[in-house]
Amino acid sequence: MSDIQDKIDALEAEMARTQKNKATNYHLGTLKAKIAKLKSELINGPGGKSAGTKNAERGFDVTKSGDTRIGLVGFPSVGKSTLLTTLTGTRSEAAAYEFTTLTCIPGTMNYKGARIQVLDLPGIIEGAADGRGRGRQVISTARTCNMILVILDSAKPVTHKKIIEAELHSFGIRINQKPPEVKLVKREKGGIGYQEIATQTKGMSSDIARLILKEYKISCAEVILREDITIDQFIDKIEGNRAYIPVLYVFNKIDQITIEELDILDQMPNYVPISSQHKWNMEELMEEIWDRCNMIRIYTKPKGKSPDYDEPVILHSEGNPTVEQFCNRLHRSIMLEFSHAIVWGQSAKHQPQRCGKDHVLMDEDIVQICKKV
Repeated sequence: MSDIQDKIDALEAEMARTQKNKATNYHLGTLKAKIAKLKSELINGPGGKSAGTKNAERGFDVTKSGDTRIGLVGFPSVGKSTLLTTLTGTRSEAAAYEFTTLTCIPGTMNYKGARIQVLDLPGIIEGAADGRGRGRQVISTARTCNMILVILDSAKPVTHKKIIEAELHSFGIRINQKPPEVKLVKREKGGIGYQEIATQTKGMSSDIARLILKEYKISCAEVILREDITIDQFIDKIEGNRAYIPVLYVFNKIDQITIEELDILDQMPNYVPISSQHKWNMEELMEEIWDRCNMIRIYTKPKGKSPDYDEPVILHSEGNPTVEQFCNRLHRSIMLEFSHAIVWGQSAKHQPQRCGKDHVLMDEDIVQICKKV
């Protein structure tokens, strides 16, 4: 294990010494591919493919429940346990000393009819991705979440944010990013086929793609770049085990800083200031969680009755949820007898509209399912 880390350190030192220009672009691309490959081996073991699944250091065993899952990640003693209690009512031990929470504590928050599972994870420290302080278990569990809340102490240096970002990135979590629009298809013969649909201005080229693929022992593949990407994004596509998760930075304990300091924090994107102890700004935090998890509410309407507004069915809008997905969420046997659906709401062209199983639903639509006669 130390040999792999030594190789990574040597390659990173070589990268730091190398000037960045067009002449050194190929060399830097090869170094990045080697480093990514070694880091994958370091985390997953030889031949490992899924980050965070090394036998001895899997994530905490917590059953997934509710409509979506969010994880609280941060340094020790930043108020994660207090925030869990404030949001969900679940008792998580909080004290004035560090590492109060030693395992994963789950709780459930109800908001706009959705049941959101919140995980209070143990505090991480610098070097967590390398295994320090049960860091791999914490980040492995964070990878299973639909969203991560990075909890930071407003009174402590903002450099803590950079450290946590680096640890999550080392473990294959890409913060507030979308998967690159790259098609990579391995073939048995024919060599490397390379196409650029979009002009590449961030360092990618045919020669660099071939160098990186050679490093991964891929000699026959079809590569199509549909957007302008970096070398790192291309390597992520080859690795195939990256988790693209929305992250919200929650600055806790704002009761301990001045208005001027709060104004400085306000310039930061993707952040919400709160005080979990005094329950300040909790409504804005819950609204941000709702928006970033892309949840929509679909109301059921039994035939001849009023819609059920108390318990909506929660779907995620990023996948363009259809009537079929709505039916499967209720019960998988419904589609066996499905005839059509009657829909009221934003997605209907007229009120109501008779729709098939492929109709795309929108927030607060009302759906009545009709079975075959």
